[in-house]
Amino acid sequence: MAIIEFLSSNTPFYLFCVGLLGLIVGSFLNVVIHRLPIMMEREWQSHCADLAGNSEEQSESAPFNINTPSSRCPHCGHAITPLENIPVLSYLWLRGKCSSCGTRISARYPIIEATTALLSVVIAWHFGFNWQALAGLVLTWALIALTMIDFDHQLLPDSITLPFIWIGLTLSLWGVFIDSRTAIIGALAGYLSLWSVYHLFKMITGKEGMGFGDFKLLSMLGAWMGWKMLPAIILLSSAVGAVVGIALILLRGRDRNIPIPFGPYLATAGWITLLWGKDITNAYLHFSGL
Repeated sequence: MAIIEFLSSNTPFYLFCVGLLGLIVGSFLNVVIHRLPIMMEREWQSHCADLAGNSEEQSESAPFNINTPSSRCPHCGHAITPLENIPVLSYLWLRGKCSSCGTRISARYPIIEATTALLSVVIAWHFGFNWQALAGLVLTWALIALTMIDFDHQLLPDSITLPFIWIGLTLSLWGVFIDSRTAIIGALAGYLSLWSVYHLFKMITGKEGMGFGDFKLLSMLGAWMGWKMLPAIILLSSAVGAVVGIALILLRGRDRNIPIPFGPYLATAGWITLLWGKDITNAYLHFSGL
């Protein structure tokens, strides 16, 4: 109890602790972002093998999950030691290279760790020391993982989106962010709105404009923030997506026919709305004179 009272009364130390926690969680998220799609692919292959009657071949493969095997250099197989696995600091100490073979380590790992820490501190500073901050931190970490996985693989795992829909609905029972009625309508409206857009776009163009994971992600955000925040999330995500998409086409010559994942823009808009959604909505209503 004394620690809780100290954290609640000492804002700088509270934010410092949240930042350290964010660095640690960011390191864990790097593992999730890399391994979860591989785990899903292996699970799909296992199901296909079962259907084809080749289940024995799949059972002989080495276990692969979030914990196993231990982290290693993908080039030389060097096992990462605890001192080499300190978030951000180890990367700087190693100068961005493997200590064994000298192969360059991607800068995205410390960037994700630092970003997770920064966004965690923003959440803690915005909400203070309460249950909203704790819930907001967990949601932020999930959105970071979803953003990077979708960016890499055009995939939003059900193992993240579906549990977080239920977490959002459960939190509404205690009114952590919104009431249950608003959360339930938000989850339904979030899914059905993009589901309708998907089928309308497919009917007109004959192409699939987005994946089913996007429906679940918006449903998840609706469960956490309610149906009233959905217009702000959709408008923000569309604006960011349009700007980034046009920039990629103009600056990098990206083929217009190559799909750009929508999940990162939804996740970004959802995080912004979590913190400033009411202010954005009120500003829009004031500006439009409604």
